[in-house]
Amino acid sequence: MRFVRLGCLALLAGLSFAAQAKMVQRPVEWTLDGTHFKSVLVYDDASSAKRPGLVMVPNWYGVNDAAVQKAKMIAGKDYVILLTDMYGENVRPQQGHADQARAATKPLYGDRALMRKRINAALAQLKAQAGSAPIDLSRLAAIGFCFGGTAVLDLARSGADVAAVVSFHGGLATDNPALAQNIKARVLAMNGADDKGTMPDADKFMDEMRGSPADWQFVVLGHAVHCFTEQDEDSPGCKYDPRAAARSYRLMRDWLHGAFTNTP
Repeated sequence: MRFVRLGCLALLAGLSFAAQAKMVQRPVEWTLDGTHFKSVLVYDDASSAKRPGLVMVPNWYGVNDAAVQKAKMIAGKDYVILLTDMYGENVRPQQGHADQARAATKPLYGDRALMRKRINAALAQLKAQAGSAPIDLSRLAAIGFCFGGTAVLDLARSGADVAAVVSFHGGLATDNPALAQNIKARVLAMNGADDKGTMPDADKFMDEMRGSPADWQFVVLGHAVHCFTEQDEDSPGCKYDPRAAARSYRLMRDWLHGAFTNTP
C-alpha cells in the first residue's frame, strides 16, 4: 500500500506541475518614430530550456485573436514567438474587412524602407525579451504570412543577422533587387501554384535570389491559391488548404532546424 500511495503522490505532483505549465501570452510594446506598437510574446513555460526565437508577422489583418492562436500553435514547446504589430496600436483591421486591411498595408507597401525599419525594430524587441523569456539568442529567425511574408523577406534583404526567414504565400516583389546582396539568412518562400496575386512575380524573385549570396529555396504548392494557411479564408482566390498548410509547416520546421544547426 505504501508503494501505491507514493505512486499516487508522484502522479498528483506531475499533474499539478502540468496544470501550472501554460502557454504564456504577454504584451510587448515599443515606440518608433512616434508610433506606439503592441505586439504579443508567446511561448510554453513548461520548461525553462532556451529555444529559438521567431519574429512572426501575421497576415494583413495584423495582431488579432486568430493570429495569436496561430502563433501558439506554431510555438508549441519549440519556439518563443513575437507576434509582431507592423501598423501601430491604433490600426486594427477587422477580420473579413479587406478594405481596412488594404488601407493598413498601403503605407508600408508604398515605403519599403519603412517596412524594413519596422520589422528590424521588432527583431530588436524579440532580442530584448531574452532576459525574461527562454530565448536562445544564437538561434533567431522570422516567419510571415501573406503581407507578413513580404515583411520577413524584406527583413532578410535588409541584411538582418538572423539564421532564416520563411515566407508563407507572401508577396515576392521588391523595391530594390540589389538589396538581395545583403542577405545573411537562409530564405524559404512557399507559394501556391494558383496564387494569382504572388506567382506573377516568381520569376523575378528567383532571379533576385540567384544574384544573392543566400541559401534559398522556392517551393510551389500544387493546386493551392493565396492564403493556404489561413483557416478563416474560403474564397476562390484566398482559401485555406489543409494539405498545403500541413506540408508548408513541415517544410518550415525542417528549414529552421537546418539553419539553426548549420546542416543541409
